[in-house]
Parts: sequence; structure tokens; C-alpha cells
Amino acid sequence: MTTPVYICTGFLDSGKTTFIKDTLMKQEWIEEGPTLLLQCEEGEEEYSEKYLDENGLFLFNIEEREKLNKTFFENCEKIYHPVQVIIEYNGTWDLQEILDEDFPRNWEIQGVYSTVSGETLDMYLKNMRNMLMNQLTESELIIINRCGENTDRSAFRRALKIQNPQAQLIFEGVDGNIIPQTEEDLPYDLKADHIFIDDVDFGTWYVDAYEHPERYEHKKITFLAQLFRPKGMPANMLIPGRQIMTCCADDIRFYGYPCNLGRAAQITQRSWKKVTVKFEYEAYRPMVPKQPVLYMLEMESAEKPEEEVVYLG
Repeated sequence: MTTPVYICTGFLDSGKTTFIKDTLMKQEWIEEGPTLLLQCEEGEEEYSEKYLDENGLFLFNIEEREKLNKTFFENCEKIYHPVQVIIEYNGTWDLQEILDEDFPRNWEIQGVYSTVSGETLDMYLKNMRNMLMNQLTESELIIINRCGENTDRSAFRRALKIQNPQAQLIFEGVDGNIIPQTEEDLPYDLKADHIFIDDVDFGTWYVDAYEHPERYEHKKITFLAQLFRPKGMPANMLIPGRQIMTCCADDIRFYGYPCNLGRAAQITQRSWKKVTVKFEYEAYRPMVPKQPVLYMLEMESAEKPEEEVVYLG
């Protein structure tokens, strides 16, 4: 049975402990049972004895990178038999070293998450970019917290996406609440009548189109997709979509919107196509609620991308 390992990284006081307590430990995929928590630096936020007991956490404070080694991990496995392992990594240590570490055979890294303070991100980008990016280049999720009203989220998004285009980015205000994505945050020109979705931005478009279909109504949209026709779907319909990782490697699913071909046609399931569609918001069959519905305008063969899985953000 696989024991998932979750790595949380970020500079001191960037919010790693808060993320673990308030977000990671509350996810549905976190198993009940003994959880090994390796804290590699202590900030202002602490884990109380009550919190550790209530959540079945065994906390180890690790002050030296060299202590995270094969022997230590194997002893932890023999003694605690954890159902999952959480490593609150020191942001000044080389992330690649822990990724390359020799874990017990049943341990498997399932996610790398990073926290960044919006109050200091600009300074790090200007003065400590290499050290910052060392933490972020392997992250599936980057949380930029403590963002004030004047935080240039678009600039931060561009800077981070250049280094890690696959990462999901979440911005939080100083109150800790997630800041809803605005039109200015989107990585494509929403004002254009014909929108081109880059490969890594499919997840962003998919979510925004579901939440704000009025932004896309009647527009042409071009993107790379796999074709899929579920059992029972009419021969004039299909779903051009992508495999999306919503949180971790164990939670990958195919997402897309129904698309009207205009005529009955056979397709090769999971074949790759570059499609241009017209976006509408309607009920694509009787007795179902309105939703995004696509109308095929053009479709041409395409090469499979280097990364088949995309992310939500």
C-alpha cells in the first residue's frame, strides 16, 4: 500500500504551517490514522499538543538537512507506520535534494506545495530569484498569501508562470480569503473575439468559463484537446477536453464541455486535435440546466503535447 508524501515549501513565515493546518489537513484525500509531520524550521505559527493529538500527528523537528536520510525514513516507517507523511521543508534548502531522497519503497511523493508572502514576493523576485524559484519550479500549487489591494497579481502571475507554467496559482488577501480571479488575471486576451488558449492554460479557461460563461459567449476559442465521446452521447456530439490534475497525482480526471459537430461523425477516442469552437451558454439537450456548450468550427490533427496533464489554475 502506497504511503503518500506531501512536501510543503516556502521561506520562513511564508505561511507553510497555516497552509498545512487550515488547508492540506482538511482535504478529503487525507487519511485517518498516524501522520508523520517533519518540520524543518519553526516560524511564528506553531502546532499545539492538542492539535497534534486530535489529528494523529507525530511531529519531528528537523534542524539539519542531513538528518532527512534513508535510515531515518525507514526507522519512521517501522515505528509509526504512517498513513501519510508531510514534510514542512526549509525554504533555504535545495528542494531537489528531498525530491531525490531514497524513501522507503512504499513512500511516494504525491504533491509539492509552496507558500509565498505577497508582502515580500517582489523583493525576492528582484534580489533572490534563483533561491525562490528553486522552491517553486516543482510545485503543483503555489499560494501567494497576504496580498493587499495594491498587489500586482498579474505581474506576479506572469513571473511565476514563466518559471513553472504547470503550477496552479492561488492568491489570498490579508484576511486569508481566496481572491477571485478577475479578467485582468487571465493569461489570454479576453477582449478579443477570437481567444487562443495556450496548452498550459486550459485548466484556467475551463474553470473561468464555468464560473463566468458570459465572458465567452459567442466568441471563437482555439485550444489543444483530446476527443472523447461518452457512452450514450449522440453521434453529432463529443467532448474536446484534457486530463486535469485538481490537487495531486491521485486526482486526475478528464474535463471538457459538450461540443456540437453539426453532423454525425465517427471519432478516434482520445485522439489529439487542435480545435476552434464557438462558445455558447445553453442547454445542449432537453431537461438539463444551461451550461457552456461548444460548436465545432474547425478541427485539425495535432501532436500529443509533452505534458498531457494540465492543472486547474
